[in-house]
Amino acid sequence: MSDTKLRDQICLLAKSLFDRGLTHGSTGNISARTEDGGLLVSPTGTSFGRLDPARLSRFDANGTLIDGDPPTKEMPLHTAFYDTRSTAGAVVHLHSCHSVAWSMMPDADEDNFLPPLTPYAIMKLGRVKLLPFFLPGDPAMGKAVRGLAGKRSAVMLANHGPVVAGKDVEAACNAVEELEETARLAMMLRGVNARGLTDAQVQAVVTKFNVEWDA
Repeated sequence: MSDTKLRDQICLLAKSLFDRGLTHGSTGNISARTEDGGLLVSPTGTSFGRLDPARLSRFDANGTLIDGDPPTKEMPLHTAFYDTRSTAGAVVHLHSCHSVAWSMMPDADEDNFLPPLTPYAIMKLGRVKLLPFFLPGDPAMGKAVRGLAGKRSAVMLANHGPVVAGKDVEAACNAVEELEETARLAMMLRGVNARGLTDAQVQAVVTKFNVEWDA
């Protein structure tokens, strides 16, 4: 995809997430690989609802900022995914309400953050790792992602928000939406003896769709 088309796609999808309340104000950040191995990244302090394609931060293949506004302070998160997952073509980080709420629940599973309620989160995300709380912009978040050695496509930052890598911008956005919707279901069903997927059903999904699950 050309640089111009990728810029437009990033801004279009970011605005869609913003317009539907999946992130708010100037929260969240998004990035994508360019054809030459560089990155396009949302600038610091910008709103997903008002991104300007011409002002996106542009990095070359060596990681040097060559054009656009200064990037998000969460660059260590993004580069950690790109450096450890060869399939990562885009990364998106939101401050989505229900996933943040679920991260505060005392029984949230650190190794498998999302309960197995539907097959779709399993298919799009695999196991989601719940990471502890970090101060916004702390490079330790990137170190925590690197510590997973590329085995997870998604993490949940406790009391903060989800971060998801995908093969491209559309895939990453679809996956992070699935994460938020599954967390919303979990919050709706909290305290109810709901029937989630059985272990056998989870394994069937994993096998059929070749999901990274045992890492």
